[in-house]
Amino acid sequence: MSALSIVYAALFYAATAILVVGVAAKIRVYARTPAPLKIPGTPAPTTAAGVTLRLTREVVFFESLFKSSRWTWIFGWMFHAGLLLVLLRHLRYFQQPVWDVIVWVQPFGTYAGFAMVAGLAGLWARRWLVDRVRYISTPSDHLHLALLIAIGVTGLGMRFVRHTDIVAVKGFMLGLMRLQIQPLPADPVLLVHLALVAVLMIVFPVSKLLHAPGLFFSPTRNQADT
Repeated sequence: MSALSIVYAALFYAATAILVVGVAAKIRVYARTPAPLKIPGTPAPTTAAGVTLRLTREVVFFESLFKSSRWTWIFGWMFHAGLLLVLLRHLRYFQQPVWDVIVWVQPFGTYAGFAMVAGLAGLWARRWLVDRVRYISTPSDHLHLALLIAIGVTGLGMRFVRHTDIVAVKGFMLGLMRLQIQPLPADPVLLVHLALVAVLMIVFPVSKLLHAPGLFFSPTRNQADT
């Protein structure tokens, strides 16, 4: 077994452990944080079913962002919808046999990568071009966007510019799941792409990207107006 395969296997085992433990720890903190005041954002639902519907609209359609900024909503929704399809497409590397729904989503996931990168580019441009947003932007905000764009660009590069051995990549990923390290292609673009993904997994639990699970614990969204 090559040293390259061993290094990347160790990297992904460590990144996965950090991601799972870190996110679980953050969710535990969110769940244990008291919310003694009723502060739902108005107009708020008055029943538990209404709260569920409101959270669903927020998660799927970004309702509050749509009301506050249409341009930000367009770029944000493009990114998140594209990311969802890309992630679904990548599930084929962890399945054998591949589910029919994942086979069906493959062509959509391919071109969703362009929507993901375009959405990220729009969100990054907003941080430079809008005065009030540029004022509150921190270096970590820019680094997160640069990291996500780099992941998207290298992924698209392997699909449309410099192809890699996807059969070997799938064998490597399935091997990780079975604790059997398999050879990883020594393709520079692939190696950069995987390294960036591992970095994202490591920083995710301590970054603003954790708003994904955090949304469900926001008192302004998960409380009924009683």
